[in-house]
Amino acid sequence: MIKPWRILGRKTIYAASPYVEVSVETVELPDGRVIDDYHHIETGDFVNIVAERTDGRIAALRQYRHGVRRIGLALPGGRVDGDEVPLVAAKRELLEEIGGDAASWRSMSSWVTSCTYGFSTSHYFHATGVVQRQAPNSDDLEQAEIVWLTRSEIRKALAEGDVLSLGHAAPLALLLAAER
Repeated sequence: MIKPWRILGRKTIYAASPYVEVSVETVELPDGRVIDDYHHIETGDFVNIVAERTDGRIAALRQYRHGVRRIGLALPGGRVDGDEVPLVAAKRELLEEIGGDAASWRSMSSWVTSCTYGFSTSHYFHATGVVQRQAPNSDDLEQAEIVWLTRSEIRKALAEGDVLSLGHAAPLALLLAAER
C-alpha cells in the first residue's frame, strides 16, 4: 500500500507574496528514511480561458514572455487572487485582457503544474459567445496583441511551438481532442 510522506519540518527560504514562496522541508518516507532538503515551491493558482466567439475563432494573445525570452501565443488568463473562486477570476481576466465577456462558461479541468515540487493549480475554462465590450485594461507587464485563431491555426501554432506554455497549450489541446 502506498503511503504519503510525513512532513517533519518546513522552513521558508524565499517569499515574494503573492507570487512565489520557496520552502525546504524535512520529510520522512514510508520506509523510514528522512530527507532533510526537499524543496517545495508555491506560486498560487491560475486560470486560462479558451475564449471563443460565435464564429468559432479563439482569442490568443501574441506577446513577449520574458521567462522564455520569446514572442509567442498565450491564452487570456492569470492569477486567482486571494480567496477568489476560479470562475470569478476567469471572468475578471477575460475582461481585463481582451475587454470581453462570454454568454456561457464551462470548466474544462484543473491540473497541478508540478506534482513533484508543488507550484500551482491551473484551472481551464471554455468561454463561448465571447464579445469584446471594451478596450483591454490589463496591468500585466507584457504588451499583448489580440489575435483570433481558427482551429486550423491553433493546430499549426501547437505543432510549431508558437504556444509558449504547457498551461496554454493544454486547454487548447483538450478542446481539439474533445471535438474529434
